Amino acid sequence: MSLIKRIAPFFAARIRENHRLLSSSASALREASSSPLTSPDDIHPTDSCIQRMKELWESEGSCSEKLLRLSVETGGCSGFQYVFDLDDKANSDDRIFQRDGVKLVVDNISYDFVKGATVDYVEELIRSAFQVTTNPSAVGGCSCKSSFMVKQ
Repeated sequence: MSLIKRIAPFFAARIRENHRLLSSSASALREASSSPLTSPDDIHPTDSCIQRMKELWESEGSCSEKLLRLSVETGGCSGFQYVFDLDDKANSDDRIFQRDGVKLVVDNISYDFVKGATVDYVEELIRSAFQVTTNPSAVGGCSCKSSFMVKQ
C-alpha cells in the first residue's frame, strides 16, 4: 500500500502533462487546418502592399471593393513589363490571391510570368508605386523594376 501512495503522485503528474501536450497539439492542428494553404506559386503581397491598398480604400469610399490587378505586357526596356491597375471585378480567367481582405488578381496568361512573385508598395524619392520585387520567372530586368526578361 505504501508503494501505491508513493508512485500515485508521479503518475498523476504524468497524466496531467500528457493531457496538456495533447490539448495544445489539438488546438494547433485546428488552427493550421482552418488557415488557407499557400503554394510557392502564389503571388505574395507584402505588408506594405496590403497597407497601401487599405489606405486607398479609406481615401475613396467607393474604392473599398477595388482589386489590385497585376498583368504582364510586352514592352519596356527588357521585353516584358508589369502593369498595375485598380479594378472593380475579377474576370472568369483570373487567379485571386487574398490576404487580410485585400485581393490581388492576375489573369491566367500573366500568371505564367509571375508565379511565386512578391508584390510590394515602394515609396522612393522619384516615385511611389506597386512593384514586383522578386519574381522567380525573371532572369533580369531594368533598374526601375518595371520591366523584366523571362527564363528561356
